[in-house]
Amino acid sequence: MSPAKGSPYGRVQRALRRVALREVLRGEEAAQTRPEDLARVARDYLGGAQVVLASNREPYQHVNGDGRIEVIRSPGGLASALDSVARATGAVWVAQATGDADRETADDRGRVRVPPGAERYTLQRLWVEPEERALEFSRFCNGCLWPLCHIVYVRPRFVASQWRAYREVNEQFAEAILDAVGQRPAIVLLQDYHLALCAPALRARRPDLSIILFWHIPWPNREVYRTLPWRRELLEGLLACDLLGFHIHYDAINFLESVGQELEANIDQERSGVRRRGRRTFVRAYPISPDAEEISLAASEPWAREGAASIRAGLGLGNTRVILGVDRLDYTKGIPERLAAYERLLESRPDLRDMVTFVQVGVPTRADLAEYQAVASAVEAGVAGLNRRFGAPGRPVIHLITRNLDDRELIPNYVLADVMVVSSLHD
Repeated sequence: MSPAKGSPYGRVQRALRRVALREVLRGEEAAQTRPEDLARVARDYLGGAQVVLASNREPYQHVNGDGRIEVIRSPGGLASALDSVARATGAVWVAQATGDADRETADDRGRVRVPPGAERYTLQRLWVEPEERALEFSRFCNGCLWPLCHIVYVRPRFVASQWRAYREVNEQFAEAILDAVGQRPAIVLLQDYHLALCAPALRARRPDLSIILFWHIPWPNREVYRTLPWRRELLEGLLACDLLGFHIHYDAINFLESVGQELEANIDQERSGVRRRGRRTFVRAYPISPDAEEISLAASEPWAREGAASIRAGLGLGNTRVILGVDRLDYTKGIPERLAAYERLLESRPDLRDMVTFVQVGVPTRADLAEYQAVASAVEAGVAGLNRRFGAPGRPVIHLITRNLDDRELIPNYVLADVMVVSSLHD
C-alpha cells in the first residue's frame, strides 16, 4: 500500500522529492549533500522515528594490535557513504561482527558507541553462529549473487545448503533489527544484496515499519537473472520493502523487468513502482557517493601532504607522475585489464617509462574463493611482468601494495596521485 500522508516514510518520500527538485534547479554544482543537510532532514522530516541501518559488514571493527585494541574503519564504499547518515540521524547500525576484539569492546547486547572519540551513533553487532552457517552465507552472497549481478563471465554457483544459510542469516538479522527498534516507530535502512530476505521477517512482526533497501551492486538483465533457482523468493523478499534504491536507472529498469517476467504484479513504469498483493513498492535510482567534502578537507591537512611526501620517498618515486588505483582484489574491478592498458601505454610511449609510475593498492578479499585467488595471482604476475619488461634495478614502473589502508594512509595516496584509475568491468 502507498505510504500514509503522515507516516515517517511518507515524509521521507516527500523530502527526497523536494531535495531532488531543489538540486535540479540549483544545477550540478550544488549536487553534493552536506552532513548538515542530512541532520536537517533527519530533524525535520523523520518525526522522531528511530533510524536503523543494517549491513553485512560493520563500519568499525575492533582488533587486537600490538598489546592494545585498535579500531579499523571499513574500507568499503558502503560504510563510507552511510557513516555520514548514521552520524546525522543518531542511528543504530546492525552489522555482522568481524573483529577479533569486537566482543571485548561491546556490551552484553553487542552494542558499542561509534565512531571512536565522537560517539555519534550505536553499532549493534551480530555474531552469526555456528561458523559453518556464516561460511555458507558468505559463499551464497559472494559465489552466487555477486557474479550473477556483475556480468563479467564468472559463473555463479547455485548450492541449496548455501541458500538455506542465506535465509537463516537474514532471519537472524531481522531479530537483531527488531531488538534495536523495540516498540518505537522506526525507519529501517537495509543495505545491499546480503539482506534481500530481511524485509518479510520484519514485516511479519512489525507491519508498521518503514523499510527501505539500497542495492549497492548492479541488477542483471532478466535473461541472466532467470538462471537463479530462487529468483522468485528473492524478488518477493525485496518487494516487502516500501522503497528499493539502485545506483542507476538502468538497474532499476532491469529489476522491474525481472519482476514482470517472474511474478504476477502490476508494474507502473511511469511512477517506477510495483503493486503486488495490496502492497506498493517504489523503485528508484539514487546515485550514491563518498563524502567529497570530508575527503577534500582531509586532503588539505598538513598530515596528508606530509604523508604523500613520505610515500613518494619510501617508494623511490622521485619526480615521476603517479597513476593510482585503489581496489579490492576482485574480478569485477578490472585490475588485470588495467595492467594490460598500462602495458600498451608504455609500449606506445617509451618516453613515459622514466616519467610515470603506477601505484596499485590491491586489498585482499574473499580469499577462500578460487576466483579471487586467481585474480590475486594474475595481478601479482602482471605486476612482476611489467617490472621485468619496462623497469630497471631500483626503478620499478609499478608498485603493488596488498593490504588494507585506513584513512590516515589512504588520503595521502590520493594527494600523491596525478591520475586516479577506476576500471570496473560492470559497475
